[in-house]
Amino acid sequence: MTGPRRALVTGGAGFLGSHLCDALLTEGFSVVAVDNLLTGKSSNFDHLRHDTHFEFLQLDINQPFDCGHVDYVFHFACPASPVDYTAHGIATLKVGSLGTLNALEVARKYNAKYLISSTSECYGDPLEHPQKETYWGHVNPIGPRSVYDEAKRFSEAATMAYHRTHKLDTRIARIFNTYGPRMQLNDGRVIPNFMKQALRGEELTVYGDGNQTRSFCYVSDEIEGLLRLAKSMEHLPVNVGNPVEFTILECAERVLAVTQSKSKIRHQPLPEDDPRQRRPDITKARTLLGWEPKIDLETGLRLSLDYFRKAAEEKTSAQR
Repeated sequence: MTGPRRALVTGGAGFLGSHLCDALLTEGFSVVAVDNLLTGKSSNFDHLRHDTHFEFLQLDINQPFDCGHVDYVFHFACPASPVDYTAHGIATLKVGSLGTLNALEVARKYNAKYLISSTSECYGDPLEHPQKETYWGHVNPIGPRSVYDEAKRFSEAATMAYHRTHKLDTRIARIFNTYGPRMQLNDGRVIPNFMKQALRGEELTVYGDGNQTRSFCYVSDEIEGLLRLAKSMEHLPVNVGNPVEFTILECAERVLAVTQSKSKIRHQPLPEDDPRQRRPDITKARTLLGWEPKIDLETGLRLSLDYFRKAAEEKTSAQR
């Protein structure tokens, strides 16, 4: 008698990785999460401590590794926030190259299905809007964001090489801005920054004039899209994100409304290579996966509010 299907999640202690572990367990998988805890947090697994179908291994996937037979490999290991990949640029490049190759080798050894979490950053500061999967991007390969952009672009190339050479059953998810509980409060991304500042009564930091745009997907919608992609037969990249576009100023206004904060907005210079616009064309996801996000930005912010409020209070207490 065989047991449940077994899934490996690299970067499993991170924001998206830990939510993915939860979803896989709900679907009846046995899950092994691996993470070196460079940016992930083992506390994201506190609720799974006694789940006999869950295992956490702290290890560095930049070294060859083997967790035993798996049916699926979800490669999510990578510093993903501007604060983290700026501080850990070389580690980001290593996990996107060495880590990706090692994860692909695990999938090849066990003939497992493989899904890589890629990113909308592959499009850089796009000249095509909205961005289709066929767009090759407008990326600065030596700029401050390049450690992340190029790590993910290499990951995609390696994934396709294994698919073509070894006939590995691969998927590539290009993830756009995603938010929700378990995000790090100080990770430099738009929503955690705004929520933290609003809840503390601080000025909300808006870079540039605030008219640059982003598209925000709530985490439960994102995870559903990723699972549908994993079950599909599509090997080329698929955008998994919310196509509803907001300016950064509009996002700040939504955060102020949800938190009922009286904070003001303060403008700062725009960081180098910061994209002016970002919005996925999800025609492919709608057609192939029957998927599109259901949760609008205000609802998602309200669903995230308790988490961010508690995180902000804990951070304030720790600084006293």
